[in-house]
Amino acid sequence: MTENHHVLLIAFSDPERCRAAYEEALQLPGLRQAAILERSAEGLIDVPENHVRGAGVPTVGGGVVGGLVGLLGGPIGVLIGSAAGAALANARENRQLMEGGAGLIMLSGRVDDGVSMLVLDLHESSPDPADELAGRHGGTVERLSEKEFTEQVEAAERAAEEPDTP
Repeated sequence: MTENHHVLLIAFSDPERCRAAYEEALQLPGLRQAAILERSAEGLIDVPENHVRGAGVPTVGGGVVGGLVGLLGGPIGVLIGSAAGAALANARENRQLMEGGAGLIMLSGRVDDGVSMLVLDLHESSPDPADELAGRHGGTVERLSEKEFTEQVEAAERAAEEPDTP
């Protein structure tokens, strides 16, 4: 069975149903990230829930590997190696989190007033589990390929960087 990397946008008119779907979505096979975007009736956007599977693991792993390499330099080498490894891994992890944040910012324009959206980043071998989850909670699913989503985020970032012309 082939796996497809998708970003799912599941819209809900009821925030409580969205939150219930979020809790269930955390158990979906292949889930990488999940977040809820909510827009109040006044137009204010909020991200009340956000989950990244394996957050912090690269940083800890980098520290351990750096410490092991640092064994060659004695106790000070372990300390310096651990700190350097953790710092490098943390920088990469932070970059990934920033990219995820940019995606949520771009998606916020798709959330109407009074509506909640569940955003899922997952590898799917079948669309059935996510479609069934959305159906149980009354959500409407839009599926974007990872490539399509990345292109939309990059286009939004380029547009934001362009200077405004009078």
